[in-house]
Amino acid sequence: MPYKLYIPGPISVSEKTLRAMTQPMIGHRGSEFIALYRSLTPALQALFGTKNSVYLATSSAWGVMEGTLRNVVRKKVLCCMNGAFSDKWLDVARRCGLDAAGLQFDWGKPVDPAALRAELAKGGYDAVTIIHNETSCGCLSDLPALAAVLREFPDVIAIVDTVSSFSAVPIDQDALGLDIVLAGSQKALALPPGLTVFSVSPRARERAATAPARGYYFDLVEFEKNHEGGMTPSTPVIPLIYALRSKLDDIAAEGLDARYARHVRLNRIVRDWGYAKGFKLFPEERFASVSLNCFANTRGIDLPALNTKLKARGFLIDGGYGKLKGKTFRISNMGDETDATIAELLAALDASLAEIGA
Repeated sequence: MPYKLYIPGPISVSEKTLRAMTQPMIGHRGSEFIALYRSLTPALQALFGTKNSVYLATSSAWGVMEGTLRNVVRKKVLCCMNGAFSDKWLDVARRCGLDAAGLQFDWGKPVDPAALRAELAKGGYDAVTIIHNETSCGCLSDLPALAAVLREFPDVIAIVDTVSSFSAVPIDQDALGLDIVLAGSQKALALPPGLTVFSVSPRARERAATAPARGYYFDLVEFEKNHEGGMTPSTPVIPLIYALRSKLDDIAAEGLDARYARHVRLNRIVRDWGYAKGFKLFPEERFASVSLNCFANTRGIDLPALNTKLKARGFLIDGGYGKLKGKTFRISNMGDETDATIAELLAALDASLAEIGA
């Protein structure tokens, strides 16, 4: 039977969003597309908290994450690492042939601003990568505190992955002084995978213009040139852009403050359910994500068996990622979830736990 996704992404997509994707195709160099593209900019800038250009890339977020490295790293990049995906960014940087170092923290621990300052003070770095909300372990780093440190090093370009925090928590790129901020479509935006939205500062584009091997597909200079004309450098995924237009309308109707508050409230409901069932969060609560909960499997639950029972009821959660598989489980509350849908999920979890004798 069909089941609803409560994994950390992709997450379930509403019928309204799916219908938006079925609109007739238009040429991506014609006036209809230019009007569609330009209609997105004000709402995206509001979500990023920026006056910078916001671009659309037909790729997963990893495409942009790799591409930005090729654009702005001329000396050495420091990758802040506290989970599976931030750890992977170091590997990606090195596969690109770049000089890269990792600033490692235990999974579930946030990136420490003092440690970041101490490492950058050694010199030699011209870029830093940070994942705001590390979904592998449900840990949210203090982005304002980290940005304050980065502003002390004006030659360092700050690249921030907000894939699972974008539109779930406030992000103020301009006030924080961040250079490149990116997000994928399949997380809190509740769209299908395949689209990345990202905002780039003028100084990051200036750095990119001097990069001899930045390639074409993710060339920041090409993105800006096409953005000025209301287009993308390469053929875009038009159905997902229709879906994004629909989603931005939904966000405007709800209001940003209400959207942020809803994510906090639903996250707390799921967290309190976990506590009542005898589970603990994997990260410290003060560093925990607000778009998902990552629980330590303190009761030794058979997570595959639990998910089998859940799927039979029309739901799916995550049974842990990477080295945390089986040791943790993750429940998303991001996107279009409501008090009613979260209540349905928790009732299904209760019934499924009872069936497996847990």
